[in-house]
Amino acid sequence: MKRARSVLIAGLLGAAMLSPALASERGPVTNLPMPRYVSLKAEEGNVRRGPSLSHRIDWVFKRRNMPLKITGEYGHWRRVQDRDGLGGWVHYSLLSGVRHVIVDGDMTPMRVKPSAEAEVNAYAEAGVVARLEDCTLDWCRIEANRSKGWVRKSVLWGVWPEEIRD
Repeated sequence: MKRARSVLIAGLLGAAMLSPALASERGPVTNLPMPRYVSLKAEEGNVRRGPSLSHRIDWVFKRRNMPLKITGEYGHWRRVQDRDGLGGWVHYSLLSGVRHVIVDGDMTPMRVKPSAEAEVNAYAEAGVVARLEDCTLDWCRIEANRSKGWVRKSVLWGVWPEEIRD
């Protein structure tokens, strides 16, 4: 089985990561991998029912750096989903390729090395949005609230299970 590697892409969306199982799917507008993870770069982002300003706003994302999964493209619009599978259409200018994840496990230990025996540097509460750095098959290095450390990939949303980043 091939392992995924991050794909560096110039332009607005920076680095994108894809699941090897979905590697052949590409967005019709950007030709970037689909689906892929991005982050909300704005403090707020209107989520619309369809890909234009004339479509109704269903709700507003209000969490800067929130990881989102792009599942569709149409012109300057991207169909996104959050970790609960909810979503809609967001203008591409509100998105960033700088990767962030959400910690799903409460009081998740952030370790100095990618090992269950390594010293704990800090703890991350459930729901914390953290910047994604490096990943091995089982661990990812994250930064949250000025603390850095390695956490088990299984407690993160916004990273593929087979994703490797260095």
